[in-house]
Amino acid sequence: MTRLTFLGVLGGAIARGGDHRDPFRILRPDLDVRAEQAKREAAGQPNELRIDDFYPDALPALRDLRSAGYLVGVVGNQPSRTTAVLEALDVELDLAASSADWGVEKPDPAFFQRIATELRLPAGEIAYVGDRVDNDVRPAAAVGMAAIFIRRGPWAWIQAGPDDPPEATASIDGLDELVSLFAAAG
Repeated sequence: MTRLTFLGVLGGAIARGGDHRDPFRILRPDLDVRAEQAKREAAGQPNELRIDDFYPDALPALRDLRSAGYLVGVVGNQPSRTTAVLEALDVELDLAASSADWGVEKPDPAFFQRIATELRLPAGEIAYVGDRVDNDVRPAAAVGMAAIFIRRGPWAWIQAGPDDPPEATASIDGLDELVSLFAAAG
C-alpha cells in the first residue's frame, strides 16, 4: 500500500475516534504486527523512540521549564523501553514513565491520577500538555489538571481543526510558548 493510502485511512480512523492501529486492521487484517516488528529488529531497524523523534522545540522547552523552576515530566502511551530513552535525555526530569510501565493507558482517568500521585501534587497544580483532544485534553481536564492543547500532529488538526477545544485551559502552537504561558498565568 502507498503511504498516502495508509495516512488517509489513519486520518479517517482519527476522525471517527478510532485507534492508531486501525489502519493495520483495515488494510492488512492478516498482519502479525509483532512478527513484523521482530523482522525489523532483526534487520537492524528497531521500532523505538529516538532523540530524532522529538520535535525540535521539545528538549529546549523542557530545559527552559526546568530553569524556570517547574517540575517536568514526560509520560505517554508508550512501551516500557521508552522510559529508558526519556531518562537518558540531557534534561533533568521529575517524572519519566510510560503506560506500559504503569499498566494503564490514556484516556483512562487512572493514568492522569497516577501522574499526580508520582509527582506528589494535587491534580489542580499540574499542567498536562497534549496534542489529542480525546486522549489528552478531555481526560486531563476531567481529573482537574490544566489541560494545555498543543496544535500539531494529525490528531490535533483532525480533532480540533482551527478551533480551541473548550476543555483546554490554553492552546499553544509550540512547546516554546509554555514558560511564558505559565508565567502569565501566575
